[in-house]
Amino acid sequence: MLLDSLQQDVNTSLKKGDSVRVGTLRFLIAASRNDAISKYGNAWETSLKDDDIIDVIKKQVKTHKESVLAFEKAGRSELAQKEQQELDILQTFLPKELTDEELKVMLTEVVVSETQRDPSLRSGGQGFGLLMKSAMAKVGGQADGGRVANVLKQLLQK
Repeated sequence: MLLDSLQQDVNTSLKKGDSVRVGTLRFLIAASRNDAISKYGNAWETSLKDDDIIDVIKKQVKTHKESVLAFEKAGRSELAQKEQQELDILQTFLPKELTDEELKVMLTEVVVSETQRDPSLRSGGQGFGLLMKSAMAKVGGQADGGRVANVLKQLLQK
């Protein structure tokens, strides 16, 4: 399980004296446990899944990216650098992202199947949310939602 792997990584990093990695992973473990407790209550230890931890990692990655941009904009390069180090550590635990070409191929299948079922999706509008839902289920967390939306919009314009 990913939680056990994270805990082992903390122990190894402690022995190496890597304080940034230790702090980042401890925060991730705590956030994962808190998320699991809010979802599953007292049964969180037996109910926690790797997908739950991946979701927490994605949220933290998004937060760190925003922080890096904010600190760079404010001229605080030392804080931006620290955030970037933490971001790099978190990203090692995420599944490999799809390339743009792989994403287009995968989403073309979704667009074709969904527009055959409901031709009004080609015109955009209200059906785009349903199309996004299908696309994100197909992508399975291997691409950011913003990238998926952009590729879908490009495919619908063709």
